Amino acid sequence: MRKTKVERNTLETKVMVEINLDGKGESSINTGIGFLDHMLNLLAFHGSFDLNIECNGDLKVDGHHSTEDIGITLGQAFNQALGDKKGINRYGSLYIPMDEALCRAVLDISNRPYLVFDADFKSEKLGDMSTQDFKEFFRAFVNEARVTLHLNVLYGENDHHKIEAVFKAFARVLKEAIKVRSDNISSSKGVL
Repeated sequence: MRKTKVERNTLETKVMVEINLDGKGESSINTGIGFLDHMLNLLAFHGSFDLNIECNGDLKVDGHHSTEDIGITLGQAFNQALGDKKGINRYGSLYIPMDEALCRAVLDISNRPYLVFDADFKSEKLGDMSTQDFKEFFRAFVNEARVTLHLNVLYGENDHHKIEAVFKAFARVLKEAIKVRSDNISSSKGVL
């Protein structure tokens, strides 16, 4: 089983992430940020990961530190759970609609962190979460998971629909890329 537990404790946050990449989509999420909890539950369900996340952060300041540190810790856990990455698809790409919104997600588990996040939000907040923090979450994840990720909201009107399409696409592209298909490393270099 590809699973791990990672903890990150700073003066701003205490984060614990447990992930089982070969799970059933079960989750227990408590970040203190209701909208982020909703998105992370979607991530677990659509990625078929078992995911437990606990965060005690300095929400009296705002949600930025918690969101970023959750992204860091989740990225570390994802990378650790993948191990040597032997036999994985490595790549994934797809489109996910959410009503009028459409998101394209493209992923390479490459050991080369790079993020393209192309999404425009009209709202300053969704629930109790700043829309600026979505990019920070994905940037933190990408840097620690060491993946290349392109997330593009191609169109949409409703900000909730747009970011929900993003998280569902992110989940599904992760699920596709981590599928084991052989005994070989998916790289002409012989290593990822």
